[in-house]
Amino acid sequence: MPVFTFILMAVIGLVFLVIGWLLWKKQRISLLHTYHYAHVKQEDRPAYTAMMGKACLALGLGCFLCAVMTLPGLAGWGWGIFALLFLAGLGMMASAQRRYNRR
Repeated sequence: MPVFTFILMAVIGLVFLVIGWLLWKKQRISLLHTYHYAHVKQEDRPAYTAMMGKACLALGLGCFLCAVMTLPGLAGWGWGIFALLFLAGLGMMASAQRRYNRR
């Protein structure tokens, strides 16, 4: 993996990890677009931000681990872990949207 790709994946991973932590632990719902939480009830916001935060953590961890695992030459494993965690994160986001953002 070229150095630029490693740095890019690591930085993107760290950004998603920070956003995920802020959503999950600090309940900073304003980090999401208003459309995504427009119909979330006030009492459901802690559960919604926790689920979305964990999903962002999965995305970030996948990106970061992919970058780190390619350094020792484990690129195949890195991309596999990235795909697995990326799909898990997207699934968690879709589940949170269906569960909490309905009219």
